Amino acid sequence: MENKILEIFIPGPAGRLEAKYFKSKKNTSPIALVLQPHPQYGGTMNNKVVVDTFNTFMENDFSVCRVNFRGVGKSDGEFDNGQGELADAAAALDWLERENFDNSQCWVSGFSFGSLIAMQLLMRRPEINRFIAISPQPNVYDFSFLSPCPTSGLMIYGKKDELVPLEFINELYDKLSAQKGIKVDFQSINEANHFFSKNTEGLLKNLDKYIKKETALY
Repeated sequence: MENKILEIFIPGPAGRLEAKYFKSKKNTSPIALVLQPHPQYGGTMNNKVVVDTFNTFMENDFSVCRVNFRGVGKSDGEFDNGQGELADAAAALDWLERENFDNSQCWVSGFSFGSLIAMQLLMRRPEINRFIAISPQPNVYDFSFLSPCPTSGLMIYGKKDELVPLEFINELYDKLSAQKGIKVDFQSINEANHFFSKNTEGLLKNLDKYIKKETALY
């Protein structure tokens, strides 16, 4: 069976947003939005980690969308230091929800800079009930807005992340694991760097396992 991934354009606040979309044939399938790494460092929705994450959701029967932020690829507009990108992500989620109004779960995921935008979106959208943050950078971005973090999720990072010293991840872990009523899983991948270039397999295995575990609850 050929999985049909559509190239689409979503109306965004700065013009149209280029996106890739897969719609599950299953009624009430869960939905997921996958967000790209930093546009100014070559990040796009076709980044390998983003595509692999998208495919993992697809294989788990999600309707899933990945999107180019403003000014990236064929998306209109220009880089806006995170504010505009958050608005783009919100517009993409609006579109995804309209297409799948009967969804059973709403997930958001992001890689690196995308994980920051994903977590900011999570704070504003109560319908999001799971998240996956891949290679978050608490040494670069302030994650203190996650107080409290409204939902359970997964933080996954490489043990050899050359951009994020481990003590910043540990601090974030201490902060989030102290919160009641939610569980944030922290998983480190052996041999993996920030971009998982040495151990994509470890990343995908953990993503798949977490997605299967959390969708089984519904």
